[in-house]
Amino acid sequence: MSMVKDFKAFVLRGNVMDMAVGVIIGGAFGKIVTSLVNDILMPPLGKLIGNVDFKDLFVSMNGKAYASLDEATRAGAPIIRVGVFLNQIFDFLIVAAVVFLVVNRVGALMESRMGSTPPPPETKECPECAETVLAKARKCKFCGSTL
Repeated sequence: MSMVKDFKAFVLRGNVMDMAVGVIIGGAFGKIVTSLVNDILMPPLGKLIGNVDFKDLFVSMNGKAYASLDEATRAGAPIIRVGVFLNQIFDFLIVAAVVFLVVNRVGALMESRMGSTPPPPETKECPECAETVLAKARKCKFCGSTL
């Protein structure tokens, strides 16, 4: 029973819930980025290069020539899907750029809110007895020496 209670406490902690929400939003964002790459960016890029459809780019490993990726797949040929790999690289680069921008902006926002200098310490150490006293103190409350 204790293990169930511990697991429930673990799952309901704030940072675990935040992480779960982040994973869900990240998955949805990944689908949007994949659609952006496959449906928006790659078709014009393929058109510029010479009417190339990137998802149909492949290399046949058996030395035979195939008219399309579909034909090579139906023939059971071992293939390297170069176009799919390129699409995944573009996906990664876009996600990495967005994550960089978000982390960069959040870091700048946190720095501006907190200020660039850390607050002064609230305590200090007495040089005579090494006890911790308030930073504003002029005499040590432990040994009576002047600070």
